[in-house]
Amino acid sequence: MDHPGRRPGRALKIPLPYLTPPEDLASLLPGEPPFRVRQLRAWLYQTPVLHAAGMTNLPATLRDHIEPTLWPFAVEEEQIADRGKTVKWLFRSGDGATIEAVLIDYPSRTTLCISSQAGCAMSCAFCATGQFGFERHLSAGEITAQVAYASAWLRSVGLPRCPDRLSNVVFMGMGEPLANYDSVREAIRRFTVEMGISARSITVSTVGVIPGMLRLAEEPWPLTLALSLHAADDDLRSRLVPLNRRYPIADLVAAATAFHQSKRRRVSLEWALIAGVNDTREQARGLAAIAAELRAHVNVIPLNPTPLSPLRAPSMPAARSFVAQVRAAGANVTLRHTRGQNIDAACGQLRARKAEDAAGDSTNRGTVHGRR
Repeated sequence: MDHPGRRPGRALKIPLPYLTPPEDLASLLPGEPPFRVRQLRAWLYQTPVLHAAGMTNLPATLRDHIEPTLWPFAVEEEQIADRGKTVKWLFRSGDGATIEAVLIDYPSRTTLCISSQAGCAMSCAFCATGQFGFERHLSAGEITAQVAYASAWLRSVGLPRCPDRLSNVVFMGMGEPLANYDSVREAIRRFTVEMGISARSITVSTVGVIPGMLRLAEEPWPLTLALSLHAADDDLRSRLVPLNRRYPIADLVAAATAFHQSKRRRVSLEWALIAGVNDTREQARGLAAIAAELRAHVNVIPLNPTPLSPLRAPSMPAARSFVAQVRAAGANVTLRHTRGQNIDAACGQLRARKAEDAAGDSTNRGTVHGRR
């Protein structure tokens, strides 16, 4: 039997439902009464379905009309790991851009990690997405569609121990969210207003785009800000995160402080733990000092290695030792377990692997035909 989430539709030209602002959906149903538009809006944002055939209160002719362009992407690949508790999708848009989303079933929540750009211009040393460079920004509709697709998949297929709806959305997939501010802002508006997702359940992660951090602090939503720190001094951080040369740590701390004061929401510090790089006692003490100044919570995540980088995670005993040092220095810290290691679960990994496979196929074909 075909997997119901494999191929949600063809990637065609716009207009597509999720690329159309909710208030403009009537343009997709010319001549239809307003209640039909309200019904479509409900199916798109409140009870999403994988296929238009599931929009049971719409006439069959309308469902047939909507089906080919229901989603702004096709499912290039789906991977499932951790006994069904982690699902990763590689989506391909009509212009060929690929993005990733990961659905994770935790004991107390169901979290979707979404992308905000195709590729990324930040060039972080440990990130598979940055190794391929920047392609384009995603539209608000493409960002929203990732959440709608995962919601529809949950209702249709489900995870082992979770409700049939998302509890948390995190902008921690491909791209720098605050470099695509307007689309991300509109997507968050749709999440909260159209889809009923609590702003307190939405996390925006940034490597330190300070103008975006300050703009986000002025928005009406009580979001969580996650600052991808990864190093406690400017020299090391500039090597890992080149944007640090423009926005050094002292300025990041000031911007994160402004966000905390505006929202009264604790900032999170994300730390990808890399063997022999940022797992030293000095880095642990520096991280704890920054966390104390911000009253932030620290998430230490052993690096999920990428195919194009020599960087690797430390052993689990070494990771635990680092966390213990951070905690002993006075910080509130959690060691996060890496999920989906038997699939391409880290940001950009699936896309990178597909690119490698394509390159390998091309090389093999060249060898066979004598064109190498």
